[in-house]
Amino acid sequence: MSSSLVNVRNIGIMAHIDAGKTTTTERILFYTGIVHRMGEVHDGNTVMDWMVQERERGITITSAATSCNWKEYQINIIDTPGHVDFTIEVERSLRVLDGAVAIFDSVGGVEPQSETVWHQADHYNVPRIAFVNKMDRVGADFERVIAMMQEKLTLEPVPVQIPFGKEDTFEGVIDLVRMKVYLYSKETLGAQVIAEAIPSAYHEEAHHYRELLLEKASEYNDDLLEKVLEHDAIEPVLIDSALRTGTLANEICPVLCGSALKNKGVQQLLDAIIAYLPSPRDRGSVKGINPKTNETVERSPDEDSPFSCLVFKIATDPHVGRLAFARAYSGKAGFKTILINPRTGAKERMTRIFKMHSNHRKPVQNISAGEILALVGLKDTATGDTLCDRINQVCYEEMIFPQPVISISIEPKSATEEEKLNTALERLVDEDPTCAVGIDKETGQRLISGMGELHLEILIDRLKREFNVEVNAGKPQVSYRETVTVQAKESVEYLQPIAGKTQYAGVTLTIEPALPADGVQFSSRIKKKKEIPETFIEAVKQGVLEASSGGELAGYQVLGAKVFLENIDIREDDSTEMACKIAGSMAFRQAYIKAIPVILEPMMRLEIVLPDEYVGSVINDLNGRRGKVTNIGTRGELQIIDGDVPLAEMFGYATVLRSLTQGRAVYTMQFSQYEKTSKAVQEALLRRIGRM
Repeated sequence: MSSSLVNVRNIGIMAHIDAGKTTTTERILFYTGIVHRMGEVHDGNTVMDWMVQERERGITITSAATSCNWKEYQINIIDTPGHVDFTIEVERSLRVLDGAVAIFDSVGGVEPQSETVWHQADHYNVPRIAFVNKMDRVGADFERVIAMMQEKLTLEPVPVQIPFGKEDTFEGVIDLVRMKVYLYSKETLGAQVIAEAIPSAYHEEAHHYRELLLEKASEYNDDLLEKVLEHDAIEPVLIDSALRTGTLANEICPVLCGSALKNKGVQQLLDAIIAYLPSPRDRGSVKGINPKTNETVERSPDEDSPFSCLVFKIATDPHVGRLAFARAYSGKAGFKTILINPRTGAKERMTRIFKMHSNHRKPVQNISAGEILALVGLKDTATGDTLCDRINQVCYEEMIFPQPVISISIEPKSATEEEKLNTALERLVDEDPTCAVGIDKETGQRLISGMGELHLEILIDRLKREFNVEVNAGKPQVSYRETVTVQAKESVEYLQPIAGKTQYAGVTLTIEPALPADGVQFSSRIKKKKEIPETFIEAVKQGVLEASSGGELAGYQVLGAKVFLENIDIREDDSTEMACKIAGSMAFRQAYIKAIPVILEPMMRLEIVLPDEYVGSVINDLNGRRGKVTNIGTRGELQIIDGDVPLAEMFGYATVLRSLTQGRAVYTMQFSQYEKTSKAVQEALLRRIGRM
């Protein structure tokens, strides 16, 4: 495949919920000949939304992969969810993609989840193009969306199209590169594209936007700049080349428009994908770490390099079992290839390899550089793991997943299903890194944790439908955390006879506050490290980290603490790693109590879109929920309320908001950060759990 890598595009479709990602993907599959009938989200018959839960709710829950061909190019697509509860699906998809299409609602513009996924793409340095969808809607405003992109996002939006018509008169798009208007035949469901001259009524607007386009594009091509200055005729290929250079440099974002539902603008979007977004070769060599030497190594995207791939998603297929979705960065591997997982040191071998089309599988013989395929037979590989050549090993950057913020207690309806439930939960945790299962130390109940109420609802539904396990579920609970507020120091001596041998270690630790997002950070201040084995220091670290999993105040996990190892006192015959670990754990717990711990609660970022007449009552309700309004703005004739509010106060909010606004308001909510609770809230919480 390496010879054709320049003609491959690995892209993701990302956006806020209900912006039209899945509908756009369905149109792409129709116009590229993969499907012969377009599915509709509202009818529950789309190819990409294949889960029962997705079709019932009309939303995307899990990312789905597919492939198609446009002209002489192969486009591998991952359609990602837009709901904030499933943002991990976007995160892990962007980790392995070369480019992305960001879709914006022409009325809503840059909405909260749009910003979230955009910044996720920033983190992985993924080049993007934008598609302003739903130009046929009442209130569609292309210029306002461009202005919002300039204000809220990181790349400079560069329109390469403008709409031809507006709202119910929207008929097609005006191409500013070729200076043509494209119309779409209703009889052929938009498959026939008609190119015409731009009507005189649009000349002024089209030339204005073209000047802006040329001004920006000429920054990336000297030949284009010269032609612009000399007022010479400009070939479209020269403009495309300049735009491609700026896009690959992650400095600009070409913006297109259309209406996927009305079959307008999708073919030009396909053209833009191959014109502006990178191939695996454009992305170049990928850096990793040699697990044996810790040196930085690179892998080039060709079949002659040692094989390496990153597993970014685990899924369960009812027919073939556990599927590991992997992006190959270098080399080529088949069924006989023995691979190594550097994280575990385990040897792995693929038994089957599939090219995926949503939930349908096509067997292939090999996986090569630049491909995204599903592997069967991996026994000891999890999400985020690297698989590579046994001799030339490499380990790619691990994926960081957000911590769950909400939990519910679950138990099987009958004791006979206990083992069945445990197996099902193991599968769910294996598939979804933002799903966690644990035991409440106070009540002994089994807890399942996730990113939001909808996330938990889907997990429970999957237990019943996919795994045939009937469960009783409790009410949602907030995942609180703990932190420290002052610096404290503590020395502990551990001396204990075990199995006839004395175990001894003396540990001195200092603990001080940090940001909750930093978790628990451990570092050693011991200067004479040669006198103390590194294994002893590592043992103290493990003791500290284990102790921090449950704070002394209320038993919640500790965040926002820096721990410094000041000294270890050891005896030649009596000191062991176990003694150091226990002493480290004891020293942390005692220092933690001195450091005046407090409870942290998850804060949610809230955006409410509503008519003006309901603003007062909604703000009053938010104030009663300990919320803080951070901004009030407008979007057309609607008002926008932005705020921060504790998750504990938001259960059942959808029903309350409907009641307050007669069903005319909508809201989005996503995790923002952990913050200290007030003294009154903390005392009420401690009383509730019996710690006060």
